[in-house]
Amino acid sequence: MDRCSFCGREKRDTNLLIAGISGHICDSCIEQAHSILQEELKKNSEFDVNEIKLSKPEEIKSFLGQYVIGQDYAKKFLAVAVYNHYKRLMHVKIQDKNEVEIEKSNIILVGETGTGKTLLARTIAKMLHVPFTIVDATVLTEAGYVGEDIESILTRLLQVADYNVEAAEKGIVFIDEIDKIARKSDNPSITRDVSGEGVQQGLLKLLEGSVINVPPQGGRKHPDQKMIPVNTKNILFVCGGAFDGIEKKIGQRLNTKTVGYTAVKESDMVDRTNLLQYVTPQDLKAFGLIPEIVGRLPVLAYLEPLDAETLRSILTEPKNAIIKQYEMLFDMDGIKLTFEDKVLDYIVEKSVEYKLGARGLRSICEAIMIDAMFEMPSGDEKEIHVDLEYAREKFEKTDIKRLRAA
Repeated sequence: MDRCSFCGREKRDTNLLIAGISGHICDSCIEQAHSILQEELKKNSEFDVNEIKLSKPEEIKSFLGQYVIGQDYAKKFLAVAVYNHYKRLMHVKIQDKNEVEIEKSNIILVGETGTGKTLLARTIAKMLHVPFTIVDATVLTEAGYVGEDIESILTRLLQVADYNVEAAEKGIVFIDEIDKIARKSDNPSITRDVSGEGVQQGLLKLLEGSVINVPPQGGRKHPDQKMIPVNTKNILFVCGGAFDGIEKKIGQRLNTKTVGYTAVKESDMVDRTNLLQYVTPQDLKAFGLIPEIVGRLPVLAYLEPLDAETLRSILTEPKNAIIKQYEMLFDMDGIKLTFEDKVLDYIVEKSVEYKLGARGLRSICEAIMIDAMFEMPSGDEKEIHVDLEYAREKFEKTDIKRLRAA
């Protein structure tokens, strides 16, 4: 008679008996082993909510400075937000009924494309000791439509936390491209804005703090699918977006186009080349974010547009600088790569010309280096020096229209 090798039950006393090479195991022992495994994984999780390492704002900003050039204003806001989040977690552990309850300060970053919003988020994730995930708002739609439900944001956080719910409930979520879910217009329409205002309303309960039933594997909700309740009260949300065209809203508010002597005097004090520095919650509402969302993102920070000097620093100074990456790629093939200083100035000049920001530096470098990266690993040469003539020749051979459209 077959019996379980662990508990000794006979086959007739079990619902299921699985045979192995030299033994058997019943369904009860499998369930018990699974429970033990889950507990052990939770113990060994890298996120220990009881041992939070508190990093000071200056330390966080200094770490960001190793990877992100400039943007001191945004770095300061992000460092303070993360530091306060840590302090808030420590406060929650020791809080008594009579103590003041500290509210979380969700943050929104506004900046042109290529200024470093996502890079700031990815960099800060490297030093955090709480679960951190980056999600893209462009894939979110209202429940029942093609796309992802709002709850998929928390599914990603759970996956990062190895399904340790306690750790996930004290994590940080970066929602990228938040501007892409803005209302298309204030006018009522017979067609539903399924990826705009409806998504914003769905985000409200996440941002303010409530218990959300999350599907553990993501995807659509099914009646027979087991849900995991996650309380978002202690989850910090950081949102980022380019808000392309918001300068017009800021300009209208500042009356930069009004006529008259007094208006001219007042408008002269406004830096028209960088209107984004004057952004306010009022402008976010005018752009298409609903007032409730703006109210739940109380900390508003902007990112400066990148000038030529900053772009030049981005090429060579950070730990993950683009030039250092190319030197490493060639070094792995035993080839020494060097650049003339004029080449770096040329790359920056083209990035400014096409208004591509820091993201465009990589595209331009790739256009210049593609032939060398294709031919040299198969050749005998062990050294390459890129001068201005070579760079200009290779770049002008590429489809310049494609870069302009990027």
